Amino acid sequence: MTTDRRTDTGLDPIFLHRWSPRAFDGSDMSAEDLRTILDAGRWAPSSYNYQPWRFLYATRNDAENWQRFLDLLIPFNAIWAKDASVLLFILSETTMGAADKPSHSHSFDAGAAWAGIALQAHLLGYHAHGMVGIDMDKTRMELGVPDGFKIEAAVAIGRRGDPATLPEKLQPREIPSDRKPLDEIAYPGSFRGLIRVLKDGA
Repeated sequence: MTTDRRTDTGLDPIFLHRWSPRAFDGSDMSAEDLRTILDAGRWAPSSYNYQPWRFLYATRNDAENWQRFLDLLIPFNAIWAKDASVLLFILSETTMGAADKPSHSHSFDAGAAWAGIALQAHLLGYHAHGMVGIDMDKTRMELGVPDGFKIEAAVAIGRRGDPATLPEKLQPREIPSDRKPLDEIAYPGSFRGLIRVLKDGA
């Protein structure tokens, strides 16, 4: 699916066409496609090449794990994520090396892995929707996440379905969202917001 989003740079269209719907069609994903999508996360850059990310997943045809993963989402997310093909939890290791040195970049690096997963899913005709609306404590216990790992987010991946299958209140939101203007988020030199606060005398 293409979108009406536009930019005035030479940005590759994949960045404009990728978005995060909630309506999925309930179809299965092949093991080959899933492996390719996860491999995109594997090749993300990371500090010292430490690769702190871990991916825990369940496919909708996995009778043992699908409902278990779905039950870790807050109800608002579970009502639409149930029609995805794959549910994925992204974790990051909070320390580095045998000395357990604290990692400053573990979440940053895991975010790079998530971006790769989202883009590769799009290239294969799927959509990926990341969410932090999950029961963190229950997830840690249910999935056996050890101390030293942060639960970053969950991701629903699947092929886009009919928005009419969503609860009525979600249907109007089933459109690609826009972004802030580039000049609002990128500027040379010092942080522009800080300069504005200082000028206001705050």
